[in-house]
Amino acid sequence: MTVAIVLHRADGAPVATPFRRTAFGTDDPFVGHREIAWEGPDSMIVGRTSFVGELEVASFPHIETIVVVEGELILTAAGAAPLVLGPQSGVVMGCGTTLRIQTESGARFSFCAAACDKPKKPGLVQLRADADFKPSASLPAEALLGPAPHCRSDNVFSSDGADYRAGTWDSTPYHRVVRPHRQNEFMHLLAGSVRFAAPDGSVLSAGTGDTLFVPQGASIGWESNDRVAKFFVVQSVQA
Repeated sequence: MTVAIVLHRADGAPVATPFRRTAFGTDDPFVGHREIAWEGPDSMIVGRTSFVGELEVASFPHIETIVVVEGELILTAAGAAPLVLGPQSGVVMGCGTTLRIQTESGARFSFCAAACDKPKKPGLVQLRADADFKPSASLPAEALLGPAPHCRSDNVFSSDGADYRAGTWDSTPYHRVVRPHRQNEFMHLLAGSVRFAAPDGSVLSAGTGDTLFVPQGASIGWESNDRVAKFFVVQSVQA
């Protein structure tokens, strides 16, 4: 049973996830390059993109978080210095951003994007592994199979209109029961490893540099034996 959608393996191993090459709306800058693995309610998509060349975008048409997994990508927002992204680097591109996208030798990245009604927070917000972590809520005792972990997060971007939040999170080891996932969650592991359990007892293992997505409502458990850090995007979908 699939408990999480694997978008990228750091060791280069092929993933079993089916992708379809299609655009995200009529104004998608990455038309012809984008591969979508999942599309759900409230107009969120996840997948991967391979790109080479240069794009000039007058107004970025949606919110999109990308994590570079290979190569180098240069993003330049209007009036700002170029932002150079290499592997394990992430950024949120706000809806309405005037943007130049460049890569000479090619870049591959995983993405999580959401539609927006109108530009609210244009600009680039970088995700950082060396985040300004602050304590965040832990899990309820009934969800844990062992001691409560110490969790921290650095929430650097939020958009109420799309109910879209992004940032960096880390935690001490913990073991959680299999239960419905409370949000759509895109994650790129920066440190540590996780075993994701399914209701049938099968397990999916993920490690540093892997990118995954868990849809809201998917029944999934978590077990980690070391510190785990990740870039994340979360979105809650109304029932």
